[in-house]
Amino acid sequence: MREIKQAGGGRETAKELARAAGRALVPERPRSQIEIEQSLDQLSRWMDGLFRIPGTGWRFGLDAIVGLIPGIGDTVSTLTGFYILAAGVRYRVSKVTLLRMGLNIGVDYVFGAIPVIGDIFDAAWKSNTKNVELLRRRATVSAADAHSGRTSDWLFVGLVMLALLALLVGSITILWFILRFVYGQLATLF
Repeated sequence: MREIKQAGGGRETAKELARAAGRALVPERPRSQIEIEQSLDQLSRWMDGLFRIPGTGWRFGLDAIVGLIPGIGDTVSTLTGFYILAAGVRYRVSKVTLLRMGLNIGVDYVFGAIPVIGDIFDAAWKSNTKNVELLRRRATVSAADAHSGRTSDWLFVGLVMLALLALLVGSITILWFILRFVYGQLATLF
């Protein structure tokens, strides 16, 4: 860098000199989207955009419908999200991206568990679509090369999944205590 500045008399920047020489100092790589497996796209579409409300262009999927079943629906949606999260390891996205994908699943689960309001939230949040788009933008290998991931990434995703499963068990436990309390209150009335 010092030689470049001296060659230009100190007036031209290193970038200007490199550009004049016909080469870049740091090769700029365009951020392109990598093609991912069709099954991930299809799963995302089924869960988040299978149905369209006529005249509005607003889409919702099986996630919002299955979420109507208390407890079970959001659990099934979360497990579906785990499949996309695991694909993130195979596509070798960064740990930050894996964590962001896990947070998308967690937000979907926590707010989706709220009766009625959660189902509307599920239709709007679209965590599976968000995660597939993150995969598409942040993947470092193509679908043909996405066979396995690094061990450290699998361990990290395992920890994220354990945290999400702890959230699941915690919410089921809280639901059980609430139902037990309500049953106890109703039993005293009759």
